[in-house]
Amino acid sequence: MIDSETKTPPSARSRAAGRALVLLLLAAGMVVAWLHREALGPISIEATIAGYPAAPLVFLAAHVLASLLFVPRTVLAVAAGLLFGIGWGLAWAALGSVLGAVAGFLVARYLNAGLIEPERLRRLGSILRYAESGGWRSVAALRLIPIIPHSLANYALGLTRLPLGAYALGSLLGQLPMTIAYVSLGAAGGRVAAGQAGWLAPTLVGVAALVVSFLLPRLLRRWL
Repeated sequence: MIDSETKTPPSARSRAAGRALVLLLLAAGMVVAWLHREALGPISIEATIAGYPAAPLVFLAAHVLASLLFVPRTVLAVAAGLLFGIGWGLAWAALGSVLGAVAGFLVARYLNAGLIEPERLRRLGSILRYAESGGWRSVAALRLIPIIPHSLANYALGLTRLPLGAYALGSLLGQLPMTIAYVSLGAAGGRVAAGQAGWLAPTLVGVAALVVSFLLPRLLRRWL
């Protein structure tokens, strides 16, 4: 007969089942996103969301979902430029990128719940320790590195003990240059496709923001 003290408490079993369900849903979503990746281009997203009366809210929900499923946030930024233009497009894309970053961060923190100690991870552990020690500044610097996928950074930083506020602020600031670049280029492309004038200014803004996004990591490395 098994001692009752050795049995797993019901609350622990329910938490384990909940984590397993979340992992299963995320894995299924990633597979679906990969199989239908042709339909996840900026033009397709813009055409789909434009038909909804509450397009900004639908866009934000799509941005959060895309962030969880490893859809590049630059695709959503271009779609925001096509949908809303450069002004509102930048506002909704910036908000969506932060909400998506926070969603991935919280999901990883929920799934981990102390199971993985970042310090013991090879290679990744040193990066996560750097993020913890530098707070929002380190998060912003990591966000500026273009080769780190947005979703991967969200999940990885969720393993740290970073406060949510510092993580959200660093994500907003670090993601902003690339967001400005792709929203501007999306808005310019939308004007060209519609045969409208005024595409040159957003194009120049987009190119300038791209240049800044590539130069900032070097400057921040010296500052930090």
